[in-house]
This record gives sequence, C-alpha cells and structure tokens, in this order.
Amino acid sequence: MDSNRRDFLKKATILSSAAITLPTINNAALASSPSFNMGGYAAPKIDKVRVAVIGLGMRGPGAVDRLSYIEGAEIVALCDKHGERVTKAQKILTNKGLKEAKSYSGEDGWQQMLKELELDLVYICTPWAYHAPMAIAAMNSGSHAVTEVPIGLTIQECWDVIKTSEKTKKHCMMLENCCYDFFEMLTLNMTRQGLFGELVHAEGAYIHDLLDLNFNKKGYDNMWRLRENIKMNGNLYPTHGIGPVAQCLNINYGDRMTHLVAMQTNDFMMGDTARELAANDAFYQEFVGKKYRGNMDTTLIKTEKGKTIMLQHDVTSPRPYSRLHALSGTKGFAQKYPKESIAFGHSFIEPEELKSLYEKYTPELVKFIGEQAKDVGGHGGMDFMMDWRLIDCLRNGLPLDQSVYDGAAWSSIVPLSCESVAKNSKTVNIPDFTKGAWKTNKPHDLTLNGGGNTKIRAKVVKGQTEQLNVG
Repeated sequence: MDSNRRDFLKKATILSSAAITLPTINNAALASSPSFNMGGYAAPKIDKVRVAVIGLGMRGPGAVDRLSYIEGAEIVALCDKHGERVTKAQKILTNKGLKEAKSYSGEDGWQQMLKELELDLVYICTPWAYHAPMAIAAMNSGSHAVTEVPIGLTIQECWDVIKTSEKTKKHCMMLENCCYDFFEMLTLNMTRQGLFGELVHAEGAYIHDLLDLNFNKKGYDNMWRLRENIKMNGNLYPTHGIGPVAQCLNINYGDRMTHLVAMQTNDFMMGDTARELAANDAFYQEFVGKKYRGNMDTTLIKTEKGKTIMLQHDVTSPRPYSRLHALSGTKGFAQKYPKESIAFGHSFIEPEELKSLYEKYTPELVKFIGEQAKDVGGHGGMDFMMDWRLIDCLRNGLPLDQSVYDGAAWSSIVPLSCESVAKNSKTVNIPDFTKGAWKTNKPHDLTLNGGGNTKIRAKVVKGQTEQLNVG
C-alpha cells in the first residue's frame, strides 16, 4: 500500500467523524457486489506459520510471549513505532533460546516490513485507528491478518476489510479473546446442546474502571485511548460483550443483527478528572474543556429472528469489573457476573451441579488445551487458548472460529451506537456484512475436527524448564 501511516490515520480520523452521520455509506452497492464467502473458509495448510507482531506496547509483548510457546509458529518480525520496545520484545524470544526476529521501527516500519518479508500471519496489537489499515495492507501483501479489537472504527473500514479478505482469500480475524474464556465456552456448548432451549435474549458488557489508566501519562501511547473517548460518543468497546453471546445466538450463522438503539448518560467524571489533574500538571491542560463520552452507554439490538441483545459500556465509574454474559432461553438461564450461575427455573443450581455441568459440557477444545492455557496465561488462559487455536487451524487448514464477518458485525456497534446517540437514540440499521450468506453459513465447530497436533514448547516455571506435552 503506497500511503504512509500518517495518511492512514488521517483517513481513519475523517471516517470516524463521518461515521456518526453517514455510517451506511455505499452499503447498498457493497451488499449487491458478487464476492467469495469467507464464512467457513479453510485456507491451505501452513506447516510453519511465519508471524510478524506489530505493536509492542500494552498487548503486543504478551502476544509475543504466548506465541513463543507454540510449535509451528515462528516469530520472524517485531515492529513498533518505538525502537526500544522492539529491543525489549526481542528478549522474550532470546530468553527462551529462540532466534531473534527481524526488527522494524519508526512511523513507516510496518510498511517496510510488509514489503521486505514473506509472512503467513500479521498479528496486530496497535491503537484502534491502525487496525483496519494494517490488516488490509497485510492481506494485500499475501498474509493472513489478525487484529486486536475492534477490526475497524467505521462502517466503511468494516466493508473494506471484508472486501480485501474476500478478494485475497486471506483470513482476517478479530482477536476477541473473551470468546475463549471458560464459562463462555461452557455456555456456548450448552446452548448448542439445547440445555437452555431456544435463546431469546442475551446480555454482554464491558464495565471496567479505566479512569486512572486513561489519564496515566505512562499508559496508552500519546494518550490515544483518552483521545478516542473525546472523539467518539457511544459504545467504544462492544466486542468483549457481544462476541461470546453472538456466537451463542448464531449471529451470521442462521441469524443476524438487524438494528440497534443506543442511549448514553452524560459524562460525570472524565471532564472533572482532566480539570483536577491540570490544576497541578500543565500536561493535562490540553484535555480540559473537551466533551467526553458519557459514563454508561446502553445499546439494545434486535435480530432477524426476533431475539434481543443488551450491551453496556462504562470505563469511568467506580464499579467492579463485569462483562455480564447473560443468556436467557426458553428452558434455562446463565450469567457470569458477579459469579458463574446457571438456572433451569426460579433458583440457581448448586455449585456441585455446576461442577458436573463443567465436566459434561466443557468443549473438546477446552478439555484438550485448557489446563496448559492456564499455565501459560493471558487473562487466565483465554488468550493462549485463542492463540493456540489460531495457529492450529492455520497449520491444519481449518476454518477459523471467528470470520471476518464476525469481526465486522461486532465492531460495527462502535460507529452505529455513536450515530444512535447523536440522533437522540434513534433506531439505526445494522448492515448485513455476509450479504445474505448468514442464512446458510454453519456455526464454527467446537471440536478439534482434524486439528490438535500443534504442540507447546518448553515453558519456564519458577526458573525451571517444564515440558508441557500437548497433542
């Protein structure tokens, strides 16, 4: 791609602001255009997956660490705008006796990397505005792409990622790790087995007190996440909540989201925090007087089959962490927070019965890799389970658990909720990113289905080397 990184960011900023008023631009033309269906697509097998990791700030080093344990995944390139971060990440590899990756840094380092190297997978852990441009460039260079959430910040970006994936026949998966958490996987399998009957309503959220972190000068590079909370006014981080429940509802695989309504409180904390900090530190003067997004955003979604979803987003209020993850069906109910609970009537079942459900309905994937994932880590193991599954699917030529359509649909809630809030909670239509294929697409398989032969390298535990034998 000829444009440089600054051009991408300028474009992303323009599109992000335009999304509030024009989120469905070109939808009709895009929806009618012929394309290759990436739903259930199995790319050719890759015995050794050559991986490049872009973005080595908060999330990238963890990805490097986790991938370094997976046989068949070779980290061949590390890239970050800041060269010192690349140097630090190299030590993750060399401390395990692995070969140093090729280093890239600077504003345009990632573009140079894509031009110089032949890659199988580009793993993107950058600020949000870079996700779609980098994923598109990676696919056009001949690589599969995976990106931290969201997959795009505008409807146009979501369509562009889809079109590129369909054109190149390269996977573009959003790294929604919460789909691999243990209770979420349990309830997904229970849903598939019919224990909750037919699901009629689901709830998800991202309720996480990030107020101090968003205003921390040593937190997000150049305060980028705080700036996003000024630029956009809606549900900025919906995918942790929507991803797991969308899979339970078979969204894009037998049903689809059709429209939403979003309502949001005013900001009662971020503006005050900026003023308080600026009183003692001139650095924060830039953030005084800005219009920040509200504390709580509540978004309601309707599906084609008449199901409903409630999503919430609050990253400023002093509340315990919660993603809700509630499923309500004609025969039962499940919720994750404040504690894992399942009911088949007026009362929740006893802990012993919940334990027996885990034993009976934990999916094959979790039984196979779950304990090793807990050992390696990453949000309790779900990050490693996601990464291991990704590499195993690529090595065995299996469809990925999340398609590009999933990433686009879940991410589209960002600009669409912003539009609804801006229009005083008016109803906003959600594009059919599958262009009708949701009617026949099959849900992803919860079994290993031809995979499971990807092993884990030796892991260092308390200064000792322990071999984790998997597969």
